[in-house]
Amino acid sequence: MPITVLLVDDEPLVRAGMRAVLAAQPGIEVVGEAADGASVVPLVRRLRPRVVLMDVRMPLLDGIEATRAVLRADPAPPKILVITTFENDDYVYEALRAGADGFLLKRARPEEVVNAVRLVADGDSLLFPAAVRALAAGRSSSAAREALERAVLTERERQVLRLMARGMSNAEMAGELVLGTETVKTHVSSVLAKLGARDRTQAVITAYESGFVVPG
Repeated sequence: MPITVLLVDDEPLVRAGMRAVLAAQPGIEVVGEAADGASVVPLVRRLRPRVVLMDVRMPLLDGIEATRAVLRADPAPPKILVITTFENDDYVYEALRAGADGFLLKRARPEEVVNAVRLVADGDSLLFPAAVRALAAGRSSSAAREALERAVLTERERQVLRLMARGMSNAEMAGELVLGTETVKTHVSSVLAKLGARDRTQAVITAYESGFVVPG
């Protein structure tokens, strides 16, 4: 099955460029476009994309609120990749906290765009972990600390969370911990469930904001 993508950006040239890049790739299909976040929920319901490329700044409904709306409306939501001009941006971080799975710079090279879509669709590792670390630097959250305390992670799960924060895939963690890949997947699922995290990005944000992992 192809990776189906919905493009959401108020700039027609950005949408046209992304469409041209993605349509040229085997196994990726652009199924729709929107010029504002307010159109996203009905399009997601109708088109069922696996990935939404979502501009973070739009005039009517920005990418943060559109991300929240999609996650509220759909029990099996698509992966959301926010698109931004500036990587060190509070809007980007808030979109990640709202539930986006990663972000992509508008100036990214075509191969980076394709890789980001495939990586987010797969869900096996964290997109741009170094950038997430930079965005998380200096941030602290009592809610994150409480979530980590309630989780009562085992030592192995704590190891897995630290490696997730470094952006490792399941296969890379398996090599690091000398475990089978399926065993690592089980530990990752347990960490997400205990933290109440939708995905790796949410778990890693909790790890940084709680002070469990220190950016640097």
